[in-house]
Amino acid sequence: MEVAHLNQKQLAARWSISEATLERWRSAGIGPKFLKLCGRVLYRQVDIETYEESCLATSTKVATQISAG
Repeated sequence: MEVAHLNQKQLAARWSISEATLERWRSAGIGPKFLKLCGRVLYRQVDIETYEESCLATSTKVATQISAG
């Protein structure tokens, strides 16, 4: 079974955010799980999708409570 990976540049493009944002998130311990191999940062597709699922919200009130809590 082949595991798909995205690098930092690809994930930043997918989410329309800067690479610096992903770097800050990693430093703060937020965002999707990542691999650091030989100095390279990679994100497994499955971890990206899991993180995206965890960010789903049905209202702004629920999303605010989750991020504040």
